[in-house]
Amino acid sequence: MNKVSIIAGKSSEDVGKKLSRKIKANLVKSQIRVFADGESKITLSGKISKKRSIVIQSIYPPVDTNLIQALSLVAKAKETSSEVIAVIPYMGYARQDREFLPGEIVTMKVLGKLFKGAGASKIIAVDIHSMIGFKHFPIKTKNISAIPELVEHFKKMSLKNPLVVSPDQGGKERAQKFAKELGSEYIALEKKRDRKTGKVQIKTKNISEVANRDLILVDDMISTGGSIVKATQFLKKQKCKKVYVACTHALLMNDAEKRIKKAGVTKIISTNTIPGKTSIVDISNIIAKAI
Repeated sequence: MNKVSIIAGKSSEDVGKKLSRKIKANLVKSQIRVFADGESKITLSGKISKKRSIVIQSIYPPVDTNLIQALSLVAKAKETSSEVIAVIPYMGYARQDREFLPGEIVTMKVLGKLFKGAGASKIIAVDIHSMIGFKHFPIKTKNISAIPELVEHFKKMSLKNPLVVSPDQGGKERAQKFAKELGSEYIALEKKRDRKTGKVQIKTKNISEVANRDLILVDDMISTGGSIVKATQFLKKQKCKKVYVACTHALLMNDAEKRIKKAGVTKIISTNTIPGKTSIVDISNIIAKAI
């Protein structure tokens, strides 16, 4: 019997299959039946290793359903395996890592306790929104970057004097890393977000370095796309050429892709942490290396 099992949750089935081939592990598939009241019934097919199991399940919408499934898979794996590693390519709730307004619950604290209680000894995530969230986990954690994989894709494209752009100051370090890997320059815009309404405003004034250049807007995740839309509209006024978007996690909620394209983005390129039309960059290699 193989010493390692990959237990692939439904939300990360494709990555799980690729990962099992890369590390030559036994693949355990999960069948999900969702009842009329929303409850999930999970049935596993395949032999679970007594030594080590790796559960892979992204926590994207429906977030709570995928979270419960992830915890259930970990708990089931722990019944047989002495060690269980939970690979969560997209970590839902990562934005709830601190109390921004009085009375807010820091949900990442809750997740840390839940994963430990279910039996996980370690959590691996890809480009978690904030490393602060992992400080709340009472088990080992590891965050891996998908930037090198995304950059490799952009290197194969014929871009005109590319410039990497972060839509806000918070993503400056990410843009800097992306630009270094690509061998280009970078800039970071200044934005202001209303904590209560979520409305975004670009505070940056006119900038000359974007004129006649292809731009790569880099972000860790795109949810509703508000920041990307505002940034693109601003950059288009600065006489840039094509605007591309590179992100690890493309949630693209509520017609976000349509609105981003309408704002002037040529193409959105994301990884398969969340499966979809834009998820053309595979992250199974970097997960295999991390394991």
